[in-house]
Amino acid sequence: MRGFPFQGLYAITDRTLCGNHLTERVAQAIAGGARVIQYRDKTRDHARRRAEAEALLALCRAHGVPLLINDDVALASTIGADGVHIGREDGALADARAALGPRAIIGVSCYDRFGIAEQAVADGADYVAFGRFFPSRSKPQAVQAHLELLHRARRELPCPVVAIGGITAQNGQPLIEAGADLLAVIAGVFGHPDVTATARRISQLFQTHSEITA
Repeated sequence: MRGFPFQGLYAITDRTLCGNHLTERVAQAIAGGARVIQYRDKTRDHARRRAEAEALLALCRAHGVPLLINDDVALASTIGADGVHIGREDGALADARAALGPRAIIGVSCYDRFGIAEQAVADGADYVAFGRFFPSRSKPQAVQAHLELLHRARRELPCPVVAIGGITAQNGQPLIEAGADLLAVIAGVFGHPDVTATARRISQLFQTHSEITA
């Protein structure tokens, strides 16, 4: 299992945006500095999803980048992924931990609710995610989260904090300054023709922040 990074771009796949070039586009995101990859596919084509996840796992292993599976604990267990990301309708964290083992990375969606994050940490989450922070093409109806969540999480939570929702290279810097350790991005990476360059611009936001605060 790969350890969860403490900072950087967290790229989340999208079948509509990646199409039949999923592995190629993820490789481009990694080349641009992506520190985590999440395989997200809500379709019911189990055979295709397994084949794609296995291909991504081989790619991520080659580059030392953890691969997490969105929602699907069974798929993560079957292919030996580094972990899962779960939301409010995806089962209990304890069940995911029992299925995947103590070394698996388990992240939890906390939306705009700090209490969910506190409980997730108490239950053993490896990271928590808040959002959406900006209008999102992937989840247009998602609840609005505010920067104070990130400020508070930085002060009170002992785990990495992920910001998600409509994030781009143009709007991500305030989230990092407010306390986000990682920026989870879908369309802001895979919705661009040059995935590598776009991923690199987002990754550079963290370097800029480090230089400013040094």
